[in-house]
Amino acid sequence: MHLDGVWLVTRPNAVAVFLGSCASCCRTGTEIHSNIRIKSNNHPGVPPKHSIMWGQNSSFFRFCNLYFREQLLEEQQQAGPANAETYSDTTNDVWNYVVFVSFVVISALIPIRKRLCRRSSNSKSKQDYVFGAGHISTLAMMLSIARGTLGVISVLGYPSEFFYRGSAMWESLYGVITAYPIVCFVFIPVYFDLGITSVYQYLELRFNSRLVRCLASGTYILRTLLSLGVTIYTPTVALNTIIGVPYWVSLLSITLISIFFNALGGLKAAVAADVIQSLSMTAMLVGIIIYCAVTVGGVDKILTISSENDRFAFFNFAADLHLRVTTTSAWLGELFNSLSLLGCQQNFVQRYLSMPTFSQIRRTLMLNIPVVILLFSLPWFVGMAIYAIYWHCDPLKASVIAKMDEILPYFMVDRFDNVPGVWGIFVGTLFNGALTLNISNINSLATVTWEDFLSLIPALRKKSDKHQLNVIKLVGTIYAVVIMGVGFIVGLLSGVIESSMLIISATSGPLLGVFVLAMFIPFANWKGAAMGMIASHLSILWIVVGRLLESNVSDTLLETSIEGCYADLMEAQKNASLLVVTLDDGINVVETSNLLNRIYSITYMYYGVFGTVLTVLAGIVISLATWSSHDQYNMKMLHPAVRWLYSRCPFSGKHFGSFEIAASYGAGNKEPVPKC
Repeated sequence: MHLDGVWLVTRPNAVAVFLGSCASCCRTGTEIHSNIRIKSNNHPGVPPKHSIMWGQNSSFFRFCNLYFREQLLEEQQQAGPANAETYSDTTNDVWNYVVFVSFVVISALIPIRKRLCRRSSNSKSKQDYVFGAGHISTLAMMLSIARGTLGVISVLGYPSEFFYRGSAMWESLYGVITAYPIVCFVFIPVYFDLGITSVYQYLELRFNSRLVRCLASGTYILRTLLSLGVTIYTPTVALNTIIGVPYWVSLLSITLISIFFNALGGLKAAVAADVIQSLSMTAMLVGIIIYCAVTVGGVDKILTISSENDRFAFFNFAADLHLRVTTTSAWLGELFNSLSLLGCQQNFVQRYLSMPTFSQIRRTLMLNIPVVILLFSLPWFVGMAIYAIYWHCDPLKASVIAKMDEILPYFMVDRFDNVPGVWGIFVGTLFNGALTLNISNINSLATVTWEDFLSLIPALRKKSDKHQLNVIKLVGTIYAVVIMGVGFIVGLLSGVIESSMLIISATSGPLLGVFVLAMFIPFANWKGAAMGMIASHLSILWIVVGRLLESNVSDTLLETSIEGCYADLMEAQKNASLLVVTLDDGINVVETSNLLNRIYSITYMYYGVFGTVLTVLAGIVISLATWSSHDQYNMKMLHPAVRWLYSRCPFSGKHFGSFEIAASYGAGNKEPVPKC
């Protein structure tokens, strides 16, 4: 038989090829007999009479045309629903884009609507830009403080943390809760009585040293710039995973909007944006939890699946400093980190001091504890719910996603791709969350830079209030660009939670330590404070660099499964086995004989604790060795409880080392504290 110019032997396998040709011919509307020619002379094994069955009038020819033409009609009928589905997908995408853009634009314009509609004289003042002119409600301030405590990083980071590492990091909530009353009753009374603009101005008043103030301000600026780089990188993961937006486009968009917001807003606008973001984020996370509970069969089913697969790891009091997270390290490490953030960082203290009375500050902070518990725990419940959906089909192990942090964006696309506007709200919430946190911190960064550095320049200090405000806004614009640059390199680190915790822990200790020296150590002087901060910074920096370059730190992921996946399981199993081999080869047990590796492999959860202790101890030793009469200060700078204890100190009027305790110097030798 000759088919399309190719000679074939009429065997069963040739018939299959022939049927395929029949299908092709029918689909193109051609006649089969035009492509078939029988040449029996060269095939003596085929009797001439059999050539009749392949003719145009043969029964086989009629069957072939009828059968495949019916298939063609069925395919054409099925093409209609397919085209309709394609149209539906396109419509959904359009709706999602519209919802995303609308959400971001509306959320950005609402806080600054008054600035756009009218220009009052008060809105142009530096005081209003920095403190909101004291007209911010308690509820709004509560949500703003809680929102700043957690950040958009938690929305993507905590669900992936629970999915792949379990609930151990969840226990850092203990440290956050413990920090609130300490900040309320220890740090705030000192700040509020002084009436300061920059929290680091307090250090200069206490130690009579601009150097200590600049060291603390520089620490805050460095930490905030690095943390905000992680923050604005977070929504770019979702945008890239869901709609394929390049990272640089997302980072540039956040930066440009932040610059515009910073120029027109100020603290009141930042607080309003925080409120909008807190409410929208809470609604989105609750919606995800409800959907997953309905899908898997109830909340009890979610808890059961997580429990049966060893996702709960509470109350692990192991004393090993090299374990990534235990109950002890989570509570103690987060306590020191939160004290440094809530009690020693400008953007939080700036919010406290914007309230008119100390009773309102106390009420706001204490009532904020339940709000923080809710906002902190919601992302963990979301991680638990998503794990109940994908516990038998891990997208990372199946090579569907490339990073752990993509698990939540993948869930939104996988489950809500056909629902108009859902992933648009999700991406808009993340984008707006990073945007509002960026704007809020840019406001504080610019304020600190002006108060602690630029105001020292005589030419700027003599300028009018309006001109000074323009300089602060210009500084905020520069910081926005720097933060964008940091965001470009954050993707090289290991997840947003890992990056954020490492940055905060490494910079919290020196900052908290110098404030402890200032408030609670009466004989601490500027030499001890400065040398303590420098020694702590260098020590922690040495450990961090050693950790990144030298140490193999144990960071294994929990076991996941792909047995329930409908993809190519063989390829996924191959990729999973390669991943396991890589992890096993790259993560070794720390060599006990190498002391440096033992130091480098200490969990970063303790960096804040070590930094604080080192700063305080070094500050005490150096202060005792270098105290002189020039280091005297106004005793109002100490905490009220310390002043009360000092007045009853048995060493009053006597010598202790090189430190002279004089009963009268605190009240009479210094001028009253200046109001700034």
